[in-house]
Amino acid sequence: MKNLLTVFSLFLAAYTVNAQELKLNDPLPVNQKIKKGVLKNGMTYYIYKTDVIKNVASYYIIQNVGSILENDDQQGLAHFLEHMAFNGTKNFPGKGVLNTLQKHGAVFAKDINAYTAFDETVYNMDNIPTNVPGLIDTSLLILHDWADGLLLTEAEIDAERGVIKEEWRTRQNGYMRLFKKSLPTMFNNTKYADRMPIGLMSVIDNFKYKALRDFYHDWYRTDLQAIAVVGDIDVAEIEQKIEKLFSPIPAIKNPIERFVVAIPDNAAMLYNLGTDKEIATSTLSFTINQPKSLKDETVADLKESLFSGMVSRMLSSRLREISQKPDAPFVSASCSYSSLARAKNTFGLLISPKPNRQQQAFKTALEELNRAVKFGFTQSEIDRTIAVYNNLYQTKISKIHQTPHAEIVNTIQKNYLENEAMTDMAKEYDLVKQIFNQMTAQDLHDFIKKLYTAENRVLDVTGVEGENNLSQDEALKTIKEVENDTALVAYADEFVGKTLTSGVEIKAGKIVSEKSNKELGATTFVLSNGVVVNYKFSDIEKNNVLFEAASFGGNSLIKDADLPSAAMVSTLVRMSGLGDYNATDLSKVLAGKNANTRIGITDLEESISGMTTTKDIETMLQVVHLQFVKPRFDENSFKVLQNNLNNNLIQRRNDIAYKMEDSISTTLYGFNNAKKRLFDENYIKDISFEKIKSIYQDRFNNAADFVFFITGDVSKEALKPLLEKYIASLPTNKKKEKWHDNSVSWLNKTNKKDVFLAMEDPKATVRIAFKNNFKYSLKNTYILKAFQDILELRLMETLREQEGGTYGASVFSSLTKRPKQLASFYVYFDCNPDKADKLVSIVHQEIDKIKNGTIQKEDLNKALSSYLKEVKEEKAYTSYQLNLLYDYFIEGYNKNDTKNNVDLINAITPQDIQKFVSAMMNDVQSFEIIFKPQK
Repeated sequence: MKNLLTVFSLFLAAYTVNAQELKLNDPLPVNQKIKKGVLKNGMTYYIYKTDVIKNVASYYIIQNVGSILENDDQQGLAHFLEHMAFNGTKNFPGKGVLNTLQKHGAVFAKDINAYTAFDETVYNMDNIPTNVPGLIDTSLLILHDWADGLLLTEAEIDAERGVIKEEWRTRQNGYMRLFKKSLPTMFNNTKYADRMPIGLMSVIDNFKYKALRDFYHDWYRTDLQAIAVVGDIDVAEIEQKIEKLFSPIPAIKNPIERFVVAIPDNAAMLYNLGTDKEIATSTLSFTINQPKSLKDETVADLKESLFSGMVSRMLSSRLREISQKPDAPFVSASCSYSSLARAKNTFGLLISPKPNRQQQAFKTALEELNRAVKFGFTQSEIDRTIAVYNNLYQTKISKIHQTPHAEIVNTIQKNYLENEAMTDMAKEYDLVKQIFNQMTAQDLHDFIKKLYTAENRVLDVTGVEGENNLSQDEALKTIKEVENDTALVAYADEFVGKTLTSGVEIKAGKIVSEKSNKELGATTFVLSNGVVVNYKFSDIEKNNVLFEAASFGGNSLIKDADLPSAAMVSTLVRMSGLGDYNATDLSKVLAGKNANTRIGITDLEESISGMTTTKDIETMLQVVHLQFVKPRFDENSFKVLQNNLNNNLIQRRNDIAYKMEDSISTTLYGFNNAKKRLFDENYIKDISFEKIKSIYQDRFNNAADFVFFITGDVSKEALKPLLEKYIASLPTNKKKEKWHDNSVSWLNKTNKKDVFLAMEDPKATVRIAFKNNFKYSLKNTYILKAFQDILELRLMETLREQEGGTYGASVFSSLTKRPKQLASFYVYFDCNPDKADKLVSIVHQEIDKIKNGTIQKEDLNKALSSYLKEVKEEKAYTSYQLNLLYDYFIEGYNKNDTKNNVDLINAITPQDIQKFVSAMMNDVQSFEIIFKPQK
């Protein structure tokens, strides 16, 4: 009787918890780990301690200032100020900010950066060492100067005008022109429509120095600024430093009002049609603007956010199901609920129609939306979506101490700018579970009906010249027809719940040997079918497990005529589903589970890679098992793939970037190279369903030819029975494959040409490359990388800062081990066509300087410091452990041994780089192709 009463009491307690009334007006639970304060001058600060990466911290300043605050004659000044923050401050004149941080391994555009948007400007210094004496104070001083210490010298302002113009030039393309044309419709003719952050080049060219300084004084002020420090720090110490350093900044007297631009409601649907000569495929965006509160968030707001996410996810799933049918009128379609502006959200559809099918694509997607509005969602759809959310929350909570700095700062940023709550994730999940327990299908039905209003609708059509583009009248007529369609019926979810391996007979094998590797702390299992699995436990990232199975061979063992089919293997496999399930049903089977895998075939290797959580590792291994024994090749999916490829071909026709790509390929390899074919009609015709199937079966028919790697938060005891069941049971043979040398030579040793293309906005694009045979070694990989980064620093100084000729030049390098030992590097940049030839000559001059030994020790130290920093930081991730295993067992070296990284890096001298470059450039192969606008 006592036990029965106990059970009843527990049931009653559980029922009481589940039946608790949600207090919708209660505030959301706050994450107490985030220290938030406001100084007397109005500046806000946030501090968060985390050792997700040890001995580093990230520093941000969030300015509640964007292009929306500019007057008509100031367009572009908010963004210009962002640039000037890196061009001289009170305590760091000239390039002092960059030079100071780069000495400690920080890399510009990676660790040090900023962005300007309509409503905010945010600066960041990421992963700056905290164990270097004085560097915390230095980083805070940089934030201080960004808040109240920009020098804004006339010389630096004038030098930056050219850089801004080249940034504008680089970003100009057909998509950007259409985006700008859509702004008046998107933002209902408010100020947003005329405040692209890049601004007007007429303003950039001609604004007076005082105008920029006035904008800085008016808007960069303490009541509109927040600083955030996240990382391996002492919270009390940082707070004390912030109060001491930032409190003396005076608050502005009689500040200009920081207004928020509201987007007014619209009774009639707003419509825009845009076409561009460089765009050959269409896009339809049908949205309904929604109210957005900036008040303190409550449980009601959490419920609304949860419902909007669920509705979007379920509707997107239905649309994806349609897109997987060959006769679908669109390539893809999705539903989303997102932020439009500071004071407005938006809900709606994004549709990519097939050529000349805009009207049908719009109607089909709209029918699906209205089906949900009229009939709601099925209980099975809702249950699967709840499973997805439960899994997301549980995974996130299990990894709460591994939350990346950027994710924490994003939470802080939304709190400061839009008053979003910084919630305690575990307590938020408790509320979410309560919402789920009390939620009904009718609640979600009522919610989507509330979203689907007759007002505040916006239709933006990216049209195609010469096509029958969706007109406003056609759209309105379609909307009316669909909304009044009495033949529309409820969605039928025909999926019957099954397990992933239902109907699959699995005969488990055995682990026949187990060998420990003390050097790595790893274990090598040999299974009864001959498969070798290398395993290493690592809980550096809790609840995270990575998998890879790799085998040499790849495309090198495939006939040239079959290469187009080989290129589509991984795509068709993903589109087809797995085992007995098509892609739609597979996603339903895996709902609420983390079992992500990917098939890959490269020039020399085929592989299966995967990511999962501790609880779902069995599911992931089931997926891997099926990929070997029961892959799925769906002919309907192949027809969809063909449609998508044809649509992609149309998209490429007018795209300048693809024209450049094809031009380089034909210059280097000719028009008829079987291994380097152009993507055209004949390429698509040569893609065969049967050939894709046979290539997959050939490449993945012998698991024993693969080396398996598993690392992460799974114990050996838990893993071993799973290996015996799902991996040792795989069919194998004793055949071992080797890759072949399938490399292709350039037609000419030296290739130099100008290519003239028709383009709307004149721009030159420079591509320069060099390659030569060179001995592969770990030391040489670091020497080549150092040369790459030193050259990029030199080009930043000369091409960008001195000449103002480009927004930036990128340098990429590679030292390959197989099929040939080959060193190569590439230089790429966009620029003013009138300056292209001069800038190219400067590139060659800088390469020659390095070749002749003119290497600034400071530049080398910056590069080497960044590599040492990377070596330390990469160890904070499970992926490092996977790479450790792969490099040890496949490449033959131990990443943990300092002689293979740290010692090599520290030993690099300017003479090493000079010697390397001099040898590489001797009898080198090269191309220099400059794309210019037709006159």
